[in-house]
Amino acid sequence: MNKSYLAIDMGASSGRHVVGHFDGKKIELEELYRFENGPVEMNGSLYWDLPGLWKSVQTGLRAVGSKYGKQIASVGVDTWGVDFAFLGRGGELLGNPYCYRDPRTDGAMERAFKIVPREEIFAQTGLQFMEFNSLYQLMVMKERNSPLLDVAQRLLQIPDLFHWLLSGVESNEFTNATTTQCFNPTTRSWAYSLLKKFGIPTNFLPPTTEPGTTLGKLRSALAEDSGLSDANVVLPGTHDTASAVFAVPSASKLGTPDWAYISLGTWALMGIESPKPVVNDVVSKFNFTNEGGVCGTTRILKNICGMWLLQECRRVWNQQGKKNAAGQPIDWEDMNIMTANAKPFVTFIDPDAPEFAKPGNMPQIIRDYAKRTGQVVPETDGAVLRAIVESLALKFRRVLSMCEEIGGRRIETIHVVGGGVKNKLLLQATADASGRRVVGGPIEGTGVGNILMQAIGAGDVSGVEEAREIVRNSFDVVSFEPFANDASAWDDAYERFLAILK
Repeated sequence: MNKSYLAIDMGASSGRHVVGHFDGKKIELEELYRFENGPVEMNGSLYWDLPGLWKSVQTGLRAVGSKYGKQIASVGVDTWGVDFAFLGRGGELLGNPYCYRDPRTDGAMERAFKIVPREEIFAQTGLQFMEFNSLYQLMVMKERNSPLLDVAQRLLQIPDLFHWLLSGVESNEFTNATTTQCFNPTTRSWAYSLLKKFGIPTNFLPPTTEPGTTLGKLRSALAEDSGLSDANVVLPGTHDTASAVFAVPSASKLGTPDWAYISLGTWALMGIESPKPVVNDVVSKFNFTNEGGVCGTTRILKNICGMWLLQECRRVWNQQGKKNAAGQPIDWEDMNIMTANAKPFVTFIDPDAPEFAKPGNMPQIIRDYAKRTGQVVPETDGAVLRAIVESLALKFRRVLSMCEEIGGRRIETIHVVGGGVKNKLLLQATADASGRRVVGGPIEGTGVGNILMQAIGAGDVSGVEEAREIVRNSFDVVSFEPFANDASAWDDAYERFLAILK
């Protein structure tokens, strides 16, 4: 067997077209096109540039088609969750989708709890409470009497929009639907009764579609323009974390893992895999979420602010014109060196503090946080970076303990997948902070999971366990063991970190 699948893996800061060449035992990846992404400010609001993103997707399709043409069996798109747009009558797109970092939902949760108690919302959705969840975005539209709610015929989340643009077929893929806080993970259907209490229409929410479903061929004009005339459009786990966790190279029996995962990108999604949702007081207390996985699995996880903190620092420094020793803009390796040279265990932050959630001068925001919490204010850029890396590692230790309490067993290994695997300082710090083995890779975990779900849809792979065997056959991983000599220093740091969280 020799087949090729195309994954369009779109993150909040960049996207890529990755071809997976599959011989029946191993996958070889080839990135053929990469493009930038990010919210656009218009009239005080943050939007995604959907036309610009679609133009980039088309450019990437042409790049793939010019090299592989009819060899591409299928294409699927994965993106972040929660954000959406509407279609009106006749498939009319009703505006650009808002970015989840837009401030319009500030304070929305508190108003929501006055309509429906927090406990009832959790009982119906099993989801982590975050102000940008789709539920609160829709509630704000209702509060503002948005005309879109009156004319909308279909809600499509971001990957659904691109699958519609690719194939002409409207679908609401399951894994992304579960990120909305409008979905009941136990009944595997929209939480219609909850939405009704908020006065939110539900006519634009049809039943969801499972990963692995074939929507059909590319639109004829698009197939001709790109040269991908034989390609089907197949749904992966369209939420990028669903695809990333699918690509974890674990050999544990499905449903009883002794491992946790971190899908490490702009966000760090940390949790455990379960054969069914877990909606109980412990999950609620820890503010974890039940999100749909592929092949009937559930991802019980917590959203943590991840590489965003480092990304924002780099953006600000380059915007300010800072240079490295060679006179070039600050790159990721420069930042690693700056981090390594800074003194350890000086300043800590809560990565999920509200002030870190929005774009801004992140180094100064971190300094202001240190001052406000009575800590040493980091004077150098390296000290700022050290505070971020160590605080993320300590946050992972805290969330690991929650995962073990929810799962009822000790976790021996933390699997890290995604672009953040490149930050070896963070992975070693995570091993040291947690006292657990950390396994990093594959870096392109989301793209790998996307491709393998397309292969399952085509009948070329039987399920999750075979897919993970293919991952182990195909990609090298890096392992990090905790340094025993540093354990007491990390324990002391953890106690100081917990005090900051309080």
